[in-house]
Amino acid sequence: MENLRRFFVGSDDKLRFIWRAVIYWTIAAYVLPPLFTPLIIRAAALLNLRDALTAPSLAISEIEIFVIALITTALLARYERRRVDSYGLPISQAFGAKTAEGALVGLAMTGSVAAGMYLLGGMQVHGFAISGQALIVSALGWLGANIIVGVAEESMYRGYFLQTLWRSIGFWPASIVIALLFTADHYFYKPGENIWDVISLMSLSLFTCYSVLRTGTLWFAAGFHAAFDYMQFFVIGTPNGEQIPEGRLLDVTFQGPAWLTGGVLGTEASWLMYPAIALGWLYVWWRFREHRESKAHK
Repeated sequence: MENLRRFFVGSDDKLRFIWRAVIYWTIAAYVLPPLFTPLIIRAAALLNLRDALTAPSLAISEIEIFVIALITTALLARYERRRVDSYGLPISQAFGAKTAEGALVGLAMTGSVAAGMYLLGGMQVHGFAISGQALIVSALGWLGANIIVGVAEESMYRGYFLQTLWRSIGFWPASIVIALLFTADHYFYKPGENIWDVISLMSLSLFTCYSVLRTGTLWFAAGFHAAFDYMQFFVIGTPNGEQIPEGRLLDVTFQGPAWLTGGVLGTEASWLMYPAIALGWLYVWWRFREHRESKAHK
């Protein structure tokens, strides 16, 4: 009986961190979604939201992710007697300098891939897709939706979950586990997924985890994630899972081999994304080279 207790409970008489991580993922991935998804579907119907890649549709689905992550984190933060924002996203740093820096990296990464596609003939720009008041509304709508994406998905995967796995199995093993789960969530639920997008998703997930290690905060990753998707969906209007974003800035077409254009998955699955991601890794390593291992998990 004592050996069984030690298997679950540490020397501090608290549940071991690995079991806290398991509880977090069980609640966030399996317990709460069946409760919230019907409510989100109902809300989408009341708002007359179509099953399309629009800013409102994206926002409402990501709000569900954020609420689930927040509730689950709050439950475990109460057990640990810590603030709910103490797992990488402190309110005092919200949308500060590191968020802005992460956003610039996200814009540069996706923008460089689009520029490469254009120069190599894979992307043709025919002008602006919208103008006037519609442009302003769409730009703000997509901005809001992608800010929710950045905060929600980073909270879900790399907030409490990363910090707790980090304490139990080490940073890189924890990052690999999270990258596999993050990639699987996209691979099994987004139409048209292929090995090239899987490589990008794994690399991007590991990159955002690495940014937490180097910067000591998750706000850099949240800014990066939001800007990366904003550039893809609103500015470029790249396909995503066989859907074309509505209300995009540019009127573009993509003609060329899938290795260049990414096919139905867009810029994210283009081979040009790999050197762009590598440069992102180098930037974070260089920019925060004086920063020792993050104490965010202590």
